[in-house]
Amino acid sequence: MSEQPVPLTVRFPHRPRRGILLGLSLPQLLASSAVVCLLMVTVMTTGVLGALALLPLWAAAGVMVFVRRGGRTLIDWIPVTAGYVYRAWFKQRLWLARPVSRPHVHGLLHLPGSAASLRVISPDGVEAAALHDPRNQTLTAVARVSARAFALLDPATQNANITAWGRALAGIARTGHVTAVQVLERTVPGTGDALVRHWQQHGRPQAPVAGDVYADLVGSAAPAAAPHETYLVVAVDLKAARRLVTQAGGGLPGAFTVLGQVTATVSQAARNAGLTVAGWLSATEIAAVIRTAYDPAALPRLQQWSPAGHAEAAPAAAGPVVQVEETDRLITDSAQHATYWVENWPRTQTGAGFLHQLLFTAGTRRAFSLIYAPQQFDAALRDVQRRKATILADAAERQRKGRVDSESDSIEYADTTQRERELIAGHADVALTGLLTLSADTRQALDAACATAETAAATTQIDLRRLTYQQSEAFAAAALPLARLAL
Repeated sequence: MSEQPVPLTVRFPHRPRRGILLGLSLPQLLASSAVVCLLMVTVMTTGVLGALALLPLWAAAGVMVFVRRGGRTLIDWIPVTAGYVYRAWFKQRLWLARPVSRPHVHGLLHLPGSAASLRVISPDGVEAAALHDPRNQTLTAVARVSARAFALLDPATQNANITAWGRALAGIARTGHVTAVQVLERTVPGTGDALVRHWQQHGRPQAPVAGDVYADLVGSAAPAAAPHETYLVVAVDLKAARRLVTQAGGGLPGAFTVLGQVTATVSQAARNAGLTVAGWLSATEIAAVIRTAYDPAALPRLQQWSPAGHAEAAPAAAGPVVQVEETDRLITDSAQHATYWVENWPRTQTGAGFLHQLLFTAGTRRAFSLIYAPQQFDAALRDVQRRKATILADAAERQRKGRVDSESDSIEYADTTQRERELIAGHADVALTGLLTLSADTRQALDAACATAETAAATTQIDLRRLTYQQSEAFAAAALPLARLAL
């Protein structure tokens, strides 16, 4: 009798908090150096009494460099808060659509913030479209995917899907010209149209007893439905793929040829991982995904005229009509949003489906994005060696001063060594970022959804940190299918 396969478990390394030198980050190091230089100049010009007179200044500098708040030192908060103050001073926290004064640029999405230059384009005769970012020189394709419920699969199938997805990411990372891969899973307001349409097309209302029961069930459940949508987003770096683009004819047609090769490979890898790729989205479908992120109430209108039930919108109408940025939330047309960053993943062995409870929490409307950023082998290996050298240097400095070794340093060194072994063995290195956006109709409902999500995250062993002073860019990275991380 064969043994039942054991479900795979995962464990994530500790997030390093080590700086460049002596545990100090670059802003801390620059500020400390400036303070030390100023102190030396003060002592040389005015003596010790002059330095003592400036004691409040030295104390304030020490507080700025070493006191942490919200996961960062105060000196690290300066660029973030300065950007927010700049936007507030120049009245950029309020964004309003101006249809009359808009210049007519074909495919321009008219989005706020750093995504303002994004265009959705497609070659002649091809239905699938892509997002072109002329500033960062990327071309991004979006696919609608689906899968069987992971929790209901047998352990052997779960293990096979997990292994296949890891191989897919490794293959994507080795191409050298894929800058990011995003998996976006979101819930949308349920209109019930898809459920009713499916019943009308495939149901058997004439069946005795069961037909009436199912008809009543569909009629009562449809308005309360909360459909889940999953998108796979792949961004190609046109600068890194310049040689391939030139060989394919150059320009955007050549770039689309390269993107088509990448999407074909990704589609096959996704199928091997148990995913069903329903197709790469057209220009109007991409615009609708973006539009419904800003304005969830627009979904019924956008679905009304679609034969397949998929929302469609004109690219020029993809952006919000109004957007108001606050310190800890973003207010758009028909919803309020709060975006969280996954600061720490589970650091103990846990099941591969650990996100299930967070993603299927009842009563919350949210968008969860996993953004994979492939790292080049040489850059990843240099980063590993730098981290190891820093850990050993800090340990030697503590030993010289007679301090006790830190167990967290031992764990971090073991994680770094394991990463180096995997790189040398041929594994690809991928940086993972998790972002969660919660949406609600009112401020009170959003606060309740945030409390529910924070509780669910604690039970799944992940640490969520609500982002402040950067909700606009965080929302674009988390809730929009852009495969870009502008934080």
